[in-house]
Amino acid sequence: MSAPFQIKPREHLDDPARKRALNRNLFEAVAPRYDAITRGLSFGRDAAWKDRLISSLPPLAAPECLDLACGTGDLAFRLAARYPQGRVLGLDITPAMIERARARNRNPRVRFEVGDLGRTGLPHAAFDIITGGYALRNAGDLEEAIAEVFRLLKPGGAAAFLDFSKPPNRAAQRIELALLKFWGGAWGWALHRNPDVYGYIADSLARFPDRVELARRFVAAGFEIAESRRRFFGVVELVSLRKPDGARPA
Repeated sequence: MSAPFQIKPREHLDDPARKRALNRNLFEAVAPRYDAITRGLSFGRDAAWKDRLISSLPPLAAPECLDLACGTGDLAFRLAARYPQGRVLGLDITPAMIERARARNRNPRVRFEVGDLGRTGLPHAAFDIITGGYALRNAGDLEEAIAEVFRLLKPGGAAAFLDFSKPPNRAAQRIELALLKFWGGAWGWALHRNPDVYGYIADSLARFPDRVELARRFVAAGFEIAESRRRFFGVVELVSLRKPDGARPA
């Protein structure tokens, strides 16, 4: 059993700089168990959801792909398999995640770098495809991150994001957040002797827009919503976006 993890996420989520620091520290601590915990928390459904995300992407010959908050590389490797002539960059704020992704990588068309999904420093309109698994909810500043995705996509490019989804109904929100808090807390206590480690999921979702408001923000940023599908009784949502062909820089 690992030593107790001391950070209390609720104290850090309302300030962008502190949230970025929290994410680096929290995911540094969970990196050795990250692949196993995503399977456990999702009742084994995480891989199927990621497969569905990849299958929702358009058929392209040799796209430039970017996976944000790439973790240990699950979506990046799926992108490389979907687009055998494409190139894939995985970006994550946590060095320990990038180390594990690089250790798994056997594909010369895939590379991994440490970086902030809201402030990538990457060239404008450089990517045909952008993906993120549990990414935007973890951004230090959501509006900044959405604008950065729009900036990085080529006109006509596609983006797809998988994450926990908050219903617009307040009563349903309370039930969902309570269940996530309990389930994440149980795993956090079992693995780290601290329920806040995975209780972070509920805490971060509580501060995240509900699915209707999130869609509104995507549209306000200039995206077209191509598809929205919910999984696991609505707890998880896959959103597919498109940057219009004639879109100007954000």
